[in-house]
Amino acid sequence: MTASRSILITGCSSGIGLHAAQTLRDGGWQVYATARKPEDVAQLIEQGFTATALDIADDDSIAAAIIWLETRTGGKLDALFNNAGFGVPGAVEDLNRAAIRHQFETNVFGTMAVTNALLPWMRRQGHGRVLVNSSVLGFAAMPMRGAYNASKYALEGFCDTLRLELAGSNIHVVLIEPGPIASRFRLNAAREFATWVAPFQKGRNAALYEAIHARLAKEGPTTAFTLGPEATSAAVVAALESRHPKARYQVTAPTKAFWYLKRLLPTRWLDALLLKAGA
Repeated sequence: MTASRSILITGCSSGIGLHAAQTLRDGGWQVYATARKPEDVAQLIEQGFTATALDIADDDSIAAAIIWLETRTGGKLDALFNNAGFGVPGAVEDLNRAAIRHQFETNVFGTMAVTNALLPWMRRQGHGRVLVNSSVLGFAAMPMRGAYNASKYALEGFCDTLRLELAGSNIHVVLIEPGPIASRFRLNAAREFATWVAPFQKGRNAALYEAIHARLAKEGPTTAFTLGPEATSAAVVAALESRHPKARYQVTAPTKAFWYLKRLLPTRWLDALLLKAGA
């Protein structure tokens, strides 16, 4: 891998995105790091990254970031890692249209918009890698995560379609499917919970919401299978450096297990396991 390789990464404020940016920079990549908040961009710059603001839920922000990137690359980019995203917890019947739209604007529509903005560059240069951060919940749904499940399922369908449409172009589309990774995901989910679901805590799902609130507030790993962000970074590196990358990289033990269980078990048996795992 040469030092001239370049990559844009979304959602680099912490966790998976930040660790991937650090790992790739250490490996000789030119990393263009982005984050939504100005203070996070400032921290990235302090750490020596070439960084800019990018809120992928905002078309104007995407357009500005692409112009910023073009002035630094001349319209050439080897890879894109669509990492930015979050989760809105809650029962499907308690999520209004605004909450679901809020979830999809970033996880789905934003990812698609950034990808579509950079695909012409990759077609012109005759190569590229598009990585998308999905989830075990992109193929194995768990309760009380309906909006997030749906957004990740949508990303899986988007990538499967894009992979077919780009066949023969030397542009590879790869899904990264982490599972439980130590990050600020639960902290961010707690904020989304307070915004969109808290008004329903005294309703029919009150007991379940109390449990969700306790889980989101808990510090440290919520499962013994939780890995550090370095596990995801290893998958990202493999997807970027392999001559023939896989369509999917499952990272953690639960993700690998449910990938096979979904194909082996009757739906009702799988549902029973998912209900237990998602409690």
